[in-house]
Amino acid sequence: MARRKKTSPFEDLIFIASRLPWWVSLLIALAAGLYFHSVANTLSPTAIDHKNFGPAIAGQVWRSLALFLQYIIPIAFVLGAIGSIFGRAKRRKLMEDVASATKPGKTLDGITWQQFEQLVGEAFRRQGFTVTETGGNGPDGGIDLILRKGSEKHLVQCKQWRSLKVGVAVIREFFGVMAAEGAAGGFVVTSGTFTDEAKTFASGRNIRLVEGAELNRWVAASRSTQNKPPAVTPVPIKPLQPQQALAPSCPVCNSVMRKRTAKRGANAGNVFWGCVQYPKCRGTIPG
Repeated sequence: MARRKKTSPFEDLIFIASRLPWWVSLLIALAAGLYFHSVANTLSPTAIDHKNFGPAIAGQVWRSLALFLQYIIPIAFVLGAIGSIFGRAKRRKLMEDVASATKPGKTLDGITWQQFEQLVGEAFRRQGFTVTETGGNGPDGGIDLILRKGSEKHLVQCKQWRSLKVGVAVIREFFGVMAAEGAAGGFVVTSGTFTDEAKTFASGRNIRLVEGAELNRWVAASRSTQNKPPAVTPVPIKPLQPQQALAPSCPVCNSVMRKRTAKRGANAGNVFWGCVQYPKCRGTIPG
């Protein structure tokens, strides 16, 4: 994440809350307000045993602190929720701008890396994921998004590389982070393409590689019908099913692959990955 200017703890709370879904921030605000209000209204002991003097003083300090926290934390998270709502509107507008881009500055390659991460997050939201933006470590690495659907957690790394292909070293590092975080799977999204070595390494490791061409299709499919004739209805982005999220991309056309079993020939009975576009595309990967 890009280094931010020095801020107060109150501003940091608002920043954290603005990165969460707005309803999560409101729930935290409510829960924090109720908890600290109950602590602040706890009665102090009328008589203090000298043996319990230390704990009694600590309890009084905590109650005094709760008097302020019962207002400060809820206010911070409510402001963060408002920021999250405005941020979501901004991301929707960004999606619309890129989908209808006629100028180079609004294409995948023309937007900033921060906007690229926001765009990718919005694309996943429209596929039914709950998205938490972490900001990664700037334009060069880190986990940028955390996706949740049901009980499963997926990680996302964004790479707005305009000239170089994303190599296998990036995917290896990402796989290590996935294992450390206990994620069910992950996505690496780029505005460009991946090397063949990167695609081979990702195959079978619960990592979905999304190239610029596929991301453009997501954006185009989610384009709003506003200001269009009512008869024109865009095709919605199909939610990623668990088997899709785990499947590798075809090395020939980059479509999703499906496990198949060879029915004849020398490899009869063997399992392999076959392109869903077969027979139009005959890309395969050993299973």
